[in-house]
Amino acid sequence: MSALTPASTASFGEMSMPSIQILRLLTAGSVDDGKSTLIGRLLYDARVLPGDTLETLEKPENRLADGSVNLALLTDGLRAEREQGITIDVAHRYFATARRKFIVADTPGHVQYTRNMVTGASNADLAILLVDARHGIQEQTRRHAFVASLLGIRQLVVAVNKIDLVDWSQEVFETLRRDFEAFVPQLSSIQPGAPAPTIHFIPLSALRGDNVVHPSSHLPWYQGPTLLELLETVSVESEATQEPRFPIQLVIRPQSPEHPDYRGYAGRVASGIFAVGDAVVAHPSGQESRISGIDGTAGPQTESFAGQSVTLLLEDELDLSRGDLLSVVGKGQPLDLEEGRAWIAWMDGKPGRPGGRYLARLGTRTVRVRLEAVESVLDIETLQEAPGGRELRLNDIAKVDLRFASQLPADPYAQNRRTGAFILIDEGSNLTVAAGTLLETTESVQE
Repeated sequence: MSALTPASTASFGEMSMPSIQILRLLTAGSVDDGKSTLIGRLLYDARVLPGDTLETLEKPENRLADGSVNLALLTDGLRAEREQGITIDVAHRYFATARRKFIVADTPGHVQYTRNMVTGASNADLAILLVDARHGIQEQTRRHAFVASLLGIRQLVVAVNKIDLVDWSQEVFETLRRDFEAFVPQLSSIQPGAPAPTIHFIPLSALRGDNVVHPSSHLPWYQGPTLLELLETVSVESEATQEPRFPIQLVIRPQSPEHPDYRGYAGRVASGIFAVGDAVVAHPSGQESRISGIDGTAGPQTESFAGQSVTLLLEDELDLSRGDLLSVVGKGQPLDLEEGRAWIAWMDGKPGRPGGRYLARLGTRTVRVRLEAVESVLDIETLQEAPGGRELRLNDIAKVDLRFASQLPADPYAQNRRTGAFILIDEGSNLTVAAGTLLETTESVQE
């Protein structure tokens, strides 16, 4: 009997073992700090560009005034934005070296595009924070570090760019390091229960290529890795080591002569490992069964890891559907929430008001939700929490209380990013109005 495969397969570089093969990273920083140039230099010097892209890049009309290659074109999103000399979209690039695959998000530097940075950071494992060596740590640097920590990024690279414009000064570099390290304790308070981020500091020149892919002869005092060396070797927690979570995307029942009794639950493993023989429990119903088989994209398999798209077969015919969540008995269970507290980033031009009703989508489950209260709003300039009680405006980051119309299986975001992040959707327009992360505590919302 041939195996059935799930309706959707994993995206770029599907994981086939419980190890980090893909590094998702983003670049962020103040305007003109060189984010796009840095990623362009990384792609150009690492020799990972396809031939047609390289040909386009080296056309005379795409060169800078001094005749050099305009590396920013590799990541700038839209022609109109390039003509303004700024990048305001989130541009993605995919590339691979012999040691690792990469997905790069180049995010905007403007404060009014905080929501774009939130979008780019939502799936990132590592953030590169660009700092202009001439200007030092800016408010936007701290803001982006704060947002990165809010979204669970535990590896931060402070890339001190344009070090050539300060005569390759070690003193300037060390001063910037001390200034940033003084700010780090604030990052640990944003997600209670989450580990403190690991900070890496690298002096470089994106325009010249020093310390991006190749070591710089101008920086004998720096003995650390180049940026690419760090990206290829940095340790990032594998989702396969987390508690097992499997959001059901589709129930497969072909009822064909070849598969008369086949009932499979298809989806993508959000975290952990599921194996044949594991006792599982369904949420929010609490029904239990045992895995009798796993069908992968290439046929039957005995285990499935985070990132893989598979179909799980159970010993019992449970009444499950899209949006239900499977976990492994004895390996930590999610919360079946009816109310909870969360950080949300408001992404809609239409204000969000206490009492507003929306749809909350977490994984494959969608439930109605009421915005009960705005507890506090993050002051994006001072990074301090201001009293709530007001409506939410575009780019606001706020701590809110939510009440769900039906149980929502979830984990605190500090424990599991895949099952702790959600979006809010306007029921009328079907537009995404906010992105959120569940907090460690789920305090009762007052009536």
